[in-house]
Amino acid sequence: MRAKFIHTLPAPLVNGLRTARDAFQVAGELPQSTLHPWRRDSIQKIKTLHNTHLGERCFIIGNGPSLKNTDLSKLKNEFTIGMNRFYLAFPDLGFMTSLLLTVNDLVIEQCAQDIRALPIPTFVSWRGRKWIEPAPNLHYLYTSYVLPGFNGNAAGRLWEGATVTYVAMQLAYYIGFKQVILIGVDHSFATQGKPNSTVVSGGDDPNHFNPGYFGKGFRWQLPDLETSELAYTIARAAYRKADREIIDATVGGKLAVFPKVDYESLF
Repeated sequence: MRAKFIHTLPAPLVNGLRTARDAFQVAGELPQSTLHPWRRDSIQKIKTLHNTHLGERCFIIGNGPSLKNTDLSKLKNEFTIGMNRFYLAFPDLGFMTSLLLTVNDLVIEQCAQDIRALPIPTFVSWRGRKWIEPAPNLHYLYTSYVLPGFNGNAAGRLWEGATVTYVAMQLAYYIGFKQVILIGVDHSFATQGKPNSTVVSGGDDPNHFNPGYFGKGFRWQLPDLETSELAYTIARAAYRKADREIIDATVGGKLAVFPKVDYESLF
């Protein structure tokens, strides 16, 4: 009955009501996300990163199968942002990324032990405190699913944009990078279904660089490519406004939002 009633309302009114609801939700989260001792400590640690790499370049590494066709050894002396389970590549790489970021609840819950064991700076969503307690190298980011936007202040609230990559773009902006280069952001999934729905992997993972990434029995959420494209468009505009850029060096990637560049030409 409620859904039928909503469908009878003018679209602008419905959108306004949803925005008001989302704003109310965020307001309710503010005390914990700003005043909790764990978050306050993280805010201070995050602030020390502001503009520490001003004018430099960094690589945001997605986890698509294209990484198998990308010479990652070239990144050893670059600033790199790994995401979710990219740490599975560390043994073969022979080095670790400059930091690792994950905001998805299912990934944090199921990989908490792995994430805690990493010696590099790690960033998890504030929701992740359920599974990962504070550590000197751990940073809690206040991320949310609502109120779309780009925030150049990583110590504040960050919209997730349906992808950890968008959060990485906001973090990279805050750290000061002038050029962000995407690799492994294939923007294409073999597994199909309703966006954001939770599924259980039945075997080897065809959607990522490692067959065990979301291996048999792993619970994960199907991608919302439409929302992520909206987020990427917002990020592109924010970077351009600040005379910065995001470019896409993914080998064979399907994302069409950012200018393409040949990976090998970057070195």
